Amino acid sequence: MGASVNGLPGAEVTCMIIDLANTDTRTIQDALTAARHRVGQPATGKVLTLVIVTSEASQYDALRASTEAAREHPCRILGVIPRGGREEPRLDAEVRMGEGGPGEIVLLRLYGEVAEHADSVVLPLLVPDTPVVVLWPDTAPRRPSVDPPGALAQRRVTDTAATANPLAALKRLATAYMPGDTDLAWTRITPWRSLLAATLDQPHTEITAGRIEASPDNPSAALLAGWLAVRLAVPCEVCDSFGPGITAVRLTTDSGQIAVTRPDGRCATLSEPGVPDREVALHRRPAAELIAEELRHLDPDEVYEEAVTRYAQGLNGAPRRVKAGRP
Repeated sequence: MGASVNGLPGAEVTCMIIDLANTDTRTIQDALTAARHRVGQPATGKVLTLVIVTSEASQYDALRASTEAAREHPCRILGVIPRGGREEPRLDAEVRMGEGGPGEIVLLRLYGEVAEHADSVVLPLLVPDTPVVVLWPDTAPRRPSVDPPGALAQRRVTDTAATANPLAALKRLATAYMPGDTDLAWTRITPWRSLLAATLDQPHTEITAGRIEASPDNPSAALLAGWLAVRLAVPCEVCDSFGPGITAVRLTTDSGQIAVTRPDGRCATLSEPGVPDREVALHRRPAAELIAEELRHLDPDEVYEEAVTRYAQGLNGAPRRVKAGRP
């Protein structure tokens, strides 16, 4: 076991890192207790356990974003990196305390057959009597609710935008949906949905169709189209643009077009028939904000279920994908 401390002898300890090679969960628990005492963090006050199942390549960005989110939601973060392979079964761990947030971080690398039993490693390290959230920041499992770590969680968060085929992954997740599932592609469109809902609360003529323009294979655009198709009971289509992300939502009405256009990913223009155009802040949010938003909502998201199910229906009433030229 090796440990490093950020601080001078006799000074207040601000950060502690303990490396544990070929270890077990009991030793990790003991290291957590020792680090907590050394850094001076209380044993209570954590509101949940956040389990991040990720690859070695993605773990740094995922842990950094989650640590920022933990400022709002003090939690224990368990980073799980299944290495698998033909190596001897082994568990390596890294315990971090006081690193930029009020929570605890344990990075777990699972080798050999241990990688197939991540739930057995995670279970003893969960904060007792608190909710569990599992995040997959890159590869989405086919069925999050029965994936070994996912089966331990009340909330399961994927990110189809990070997969090789986002729209195919989104359809797979729709068929496997269970209460508690959600996706960061859905979280990304919260500002869009809020703006559109507020706009449509005002008097307007009947809406007959919807059109979303976005960068190709954008799962957020697919979910936004599904949401609009359900809520407005009108046909919607998703068209390719040059991005970044979603660049426009256009709703056809009897008196003209209601449009929200955002060509730069930062500021949008809201246009309505008979009303002067308005500028609206609509920036693309960083991962830390998305994770923090998801940690606020641990109950099943029925609206997400409606949107992803409607998209997965394909030609049976769901939004259809079409090609568009340069805007």
